[in-house]
Amino acid sequence: MSSATNHHHRLFGWPESIQSLIGTIIIAVFVVTFIVQAFQIPSESMEKTLLIGDYLLVDKLHFGKDSLWGQVLPYGAVKRADMVVFHYPLDPSQHFVKRVVAVPGDRIRLINRRVYVNGSPLPEPYVHYFRPHDASPEAMFRDDFPRVDLPVGGLNGAWWLEMKKLVDDGELIVPEGNYFVMGDNRDDSSDSRYWGFVPQENIVGRPLLIYWSVRSAGPEITSVNPSDKLYRFIYAMSHIMQITRWDRTLRVVR
Repeated sequence: MSSATNHHHRLFGWPESIQSLIGTIIIAVFVVTFIVQAFQIPSESMEKTLLIGDYLLVDKLHFGKDSLWGQVLPYGAVKRADMVVFHYPLDPSQHFVKRVVAVPGDRIRLINRRVYVNGSPLPEPYVHYFRPHDASPEAMFRDDFPRVDLPVGGLNGAWWLEMKKLVDDGELIVPEGNYFVMGDNRDDSSDSRYWGFVPQENIVGRPLLIYWSVRSAGPEITSVNPSDKLYRFIYAMSHIMQITRWDRTLRVVR
């Protein structure tokens, strides 16, 4: 084959390679935008269901019935006991993951930590308590909710005023288009008790899979400046066998 022919093939190979790369990027963007997205669990509010260091794939299709895709794909309604990832209503740039406790129209209250919805106790085998029950104002608000006579630290002021208007006979009424969510770690969760409802449009999806889980790093890495991401990445890659929670990796979230 002549050099001219080789040159011809090289010239015409570049467009095909670029087209393939662009196609891959478009598919990746489509998947991240509409189907799944990766998130990291940053707090202990969902223990023991989800732990700090769990990395999740979130199914963005399941609860998307109000979007354009709802016209062609079967979606499920958000139900009690569903876990949801959502834009935090007070700061939409943040993502939270909690469990739905009450849906629109429900009447909810907590008595001695037990959740009642529409007058009946809610089965919650996933809930864990890590602290003893006490009678401090914070615990009284947390465990016997709603309390319209007892503002506490960490309570959003606007929610405090709104909540008072939605309480009837000791029960909080969930308005249309909104959900009441709580963490499985009821003793240590910033949730709807403190800042209010999650609007339907804030819901991103549901946790689908823990694709990786990593335990806390040792003192040699926790003392490093948090901004030194390169050092942390190198440390994680060089100690991946030791820091990975293999019993949680590739676990379906339930």
